[in-house]
Amino acid sequence: MFSASLLTSAKVQEFIRDAFKRKLDALQISTALSKAGYSNEDRAAIMDYMALVPKIMDKFGSGELLCDKLALEQSTAQDIGRWKANLWPTGTEGNVTVHDLCCGMGGDSFFIPASFKIVGVDLDENRLAMYSHNMEVLGKPASTLRADVREVAGATFFTIDPARRAQEGENQRDLRNLTPTLEEVIEISKHYQGGMVKLPPGYPPAEIPDGTEILYLGGHSDCRECLVLFGTLAKHPDTVRAVMVDKAGNALAQWCRPRDRSQETLDNEFQEKLDRNDSLEGKDRTYRTATSRNDLSIGDIAKYISEPAPILIRSHLFNIAAQTQDPEAHLISEGIAYVASDLPLPTPGFTCYEIVAHSEISTGAVRSMLKEHDIGKLTLKLRGVHLDPDAEIKRLKPKGKNSAILFYTRKAGEKIALLGFLY
Repeated sequence: MFSASLLTSAKVQEFIRDAFKRKLDALQISTALSKAGYSNEDRAAIMDYMALVPKIMDKFGSGELLCDKLALEQSTAQDIGRWKANLWPTGTEGNVTVHDLCCGMGGDSFFIPASFKIVGVDLDENRLAMYSHNMEVLGKPASTLRADVREVAGATFFTIDPARRAQEGENQRDLRNLTPTLEEVIEISKHYQGGMVKLPPGYPPAEIPDGTEILYLGGHSDCRECLVLFGTLAKHPDTVRAVMVDKAGNALAQWCRPRDRSQETLDNEFQEKLDRNDSLEGKDRTYRTATSRNDLSIGDIAKYISEPAPILIRSHLFNIAAQTQDPEAHLISEGIAYVASDLPLPTPGFTCYEIVAHSEISTGAVRSMLKEHDIGKLTLKLRGVHLDPDAEIKRLKPKGKNSAILFYTRKAGEKIALLGFLY
């Protein structure tokens, strides 16, 4: 059981510092806590927290912050938080108050401008204790309010990260089952001049209201959140933006397009094919990997195959990014986000591979292709084909001097193997 008063006590904090300094292992820590007279419950709480400290340090740059496992998982990391700080207005005069609704451990408050008055709002007393402790550690003056966020009087701005899990360890798979719901958040937004709402990256965009600005945020290899800006914070309403952020919180690249609701919903024919996938085979089966049928046209294998960054896939911006570089860029199979092009697509939006050969997916054909190019070391990438990559590589028994990338995917719905090298 998490206990903020226990973990923040001077005695426990001193014990934790000493244990890390001496590099004690779990058994030594447990023994030392037992000798110090801590109960089994307190000992478990201290050890659970200590196990999180390296992760807290990695995510926030400070090992002195207080949280439990669930609060840590759900909180905004420092790289995204630093970039989001740029969204708050500068040069604002007067008394500006920001409500951090469903504040949790405080990740969304850590980089709010110091000139703003910040209030963390939550129903959970432990979360509020975490929030107060963490804001104090970071030198950020803030107050707390224990209340239902749906019943709080408005302020100037708000930020909210609706709960996505009912309890620790329980994964909430229905992305629309948030607390509060997006419909309730929309009502909440009416009491503020502007605000930002953190949603899961896969949240159905068709449910996000008009007049907002939608941002997909992440790094090279992930898309971590869909951020929706309301009111005066939406500087570019009815647009969709993808922003790739580095570890310091700087924007590496960004892409933007006007919002198009036709890309947010599937037509009846395509939806029916998806619904019937379990009973379909081969080219009749549709593989939807976060793309819709109108992302790009379908064409033949080209000189290059590129993997769009996750934020480009989630935001449906990889079509614009690809065709800006090569107007003839296209997909080779419906619903699979491998972009074929005659020109290499640029980083950081794409990871580009030069394709040197292709074959049907059969042991003999693939082995022959590998032998022809003297391939002995393989990385196997799968989209639209389901098998164990390690077992498949062992079965192929590649023997050669070169390394390559082997793609098992689909062309016009049919299985195909592509052999390529990182460009």
